Amino acid sequence: MKNKSIIFILLLAGILTVGSCKESFLDVKPAGSLDQSLLGNEKGIEALLVGAYSMLDGMSWQFGWESAATNWVYGSIRGMEANKGTDSGDQQDINPIQTFSETSTNPYLNVKWREVYEAVSRCNSVIMVVESALKDGKITQDKADGWLKEAKVLRGWYHFEAWRMWEKVPYIDEKTDPAAATNSDDIRAKIIADLTEGTTLPEDMGKIGKWNATVSKVILAKALMQMNKDYAGALTLLQSAETGKKPDGSAIGFAPTYGEIFDIVNRNGIEAIYTVQYSVNDGSGGNNAGNGEVLNFPYKGGGSPGGCCGFFNPTQEFVNSFRTASGLPLLDNTYNNSPVVNDFGKTPAQAFTTDPGPLDPRLDWSVGRRGIPYWDWGLHTGSDWIRDQTYSGPYSPKKQVYKKSQEGKYTEVGNWTSGWTANGYRMIRFADLVLMEAECQIETGNLEAARTNINRVRTRAANPAGFVKMADGSNAANYQISNYATAFANKEAAQKALRMERKLELGQEGHRYFDLNRWGNTVTELNRILVYEKTMPWGNLLYGAATVGAEDVTFPVPQRQLDLSNGKLVQNR
Repeated sequence: MKNKSIIFILLLAGILTVGSCKESFLDVKPAGSLDQSLLGNEKGIEALLVGAYSMLDGMSWQFGWESAATNWVYGSIRGMEANKGTDSGDQQDINPIQTFSETSTNPYLNVKWREVYEAVSRCNSVIMVVESALKDGKITQDKADGWLKEAKVLRGWYHFEAWRMWEKVPYIDEKTDPAAATNSDDIRAKIIADLTEGTTLPEDMGKIGKWNATVSKVILAKALMQMNKDYAGALTLLQSAETGKKPDGSAIGFAPTYGEIFDIVNRNGIEAIYTVQYSVNDGSGGNNAGNGEVLNFPYKGGGSPGGCCGFFNPTQEFVNSFRTASGLPLLDNTYNNSPVVNDFGKTPAQAFTTDPGPLDPRLDWSVGRRGIPYWDWGLHTGSDWIRDQTYSGPYSPKKQVYKKSQEGKYTEVGNWTSGWTANGYRMIRFADLVLMEAECQIETGNLEAARTNINRVRTRAANPAGFVKMADGSNAANYQISNYATAFANKEAAQKALRMERKLELGQEGHRYFDLNRWGNTVTELNRILVYEKTMPWGNLLYGAATVGAEDVTFPVPQRQLDLSNGKLVQNR
């Protein structure tokens, strides 16, 4: 969705944009209008739209991993599926986020805020140009309607992303005076209205990177669930979306096996209802690649992917969650009583035997652990793949990592690390849709339908063709997984099964913290995990005296934005 000519147009448009979202955007009064001679035509409008879509990856020339699309910091580290990884000194601003002690002056939060409102500004630029061009007779009503729907549904998403982070956020549309914007109003209805605009877009948008009706329905359903607990309304949307299409008109559904979902060649595969598009070796120097995740590769230089920088290491508690009994997860959390064996404190030269117990096979597609094949890189060799095992534990991330055979083709050549990849973020997976549907069915009283949907996800995970294999073709671990054979006893039992299934299926994909907030158990669940993680040899270094309080269900509004607003914005705590 991005190329050099479009970037040039966007830079020019950024100069001309009213109230553009530069760092001080909330303190800038409208001063003019966009240059219609350049942008008030189909080519110019499409270029502006590309600019709005391009912010889905959370990146631009002024943002970095602080605002990555995957939300690996805010969704997964904050949700305790992973810790920061690396060592204590690198990217220290993540440390307080993972210990629930961040303040409003944390630079990560300010970057994230600026990114979402830069994206909102780009959407508003599209709307202003379309409306002006339509008034001047330069475009047709039909064309205008389509572009406006795209711009508004994207604007709704970016506001929703801000709401999930802070709740008290300003709603900025094309008519807003940025200098007068406040965050004291409830903006949920405006977000829902914007997101609803996209549900009448065509199914076939002609391009894989655009949003269509199906994508919009899933995002609207997610917002209804998160903001309003409107499970009935969300269920209707999700059931409709399940029979929908990708934005290029191709089919959606379950990939045959779990691991193939995360292979770069399948980044737009059948499982990916919507993938945030990354590209490499296109002349951008890696700026169009997955630079939001560029830190999240094993640290060893040579013999492992990326070679840098050792961030985003799975927690022991997350790994333990894949323990099974009779093929089912341990929903009472007793999996921590039989933790998965790790190689902490051992050098690669020292003997190590992998865990012999029963495990869900999705573990070894989610986590790199010693003695288990890591894509086509051979066996994960343990501590020499970890930057500082004494600080961040014995595991590596895996889902966003490329194969050895893909280096140079799907990774940026000539940059400081091969971690710049084309492995686009699967923002909406089919399994996510089905599990959201199951969640809505539980909350609206249809436990049996929910069990069926949960089992659909588990059936795919149980396909033995998709188990991680050793060189001789045998299973890499004692994989045991089965379906829920009997009805859930009650709503609480169904909720436990659904919530664990999301953890196992979608782990380390940026969802967990927001899921916990939706379910209302953020404080109790994360405190439970903290207590356990602190018992690990590396736990005190990572978490110290950390605890989770009621204030930790949101992040503080960045102090920089409060200052720039001259009192219009207020703190949310």
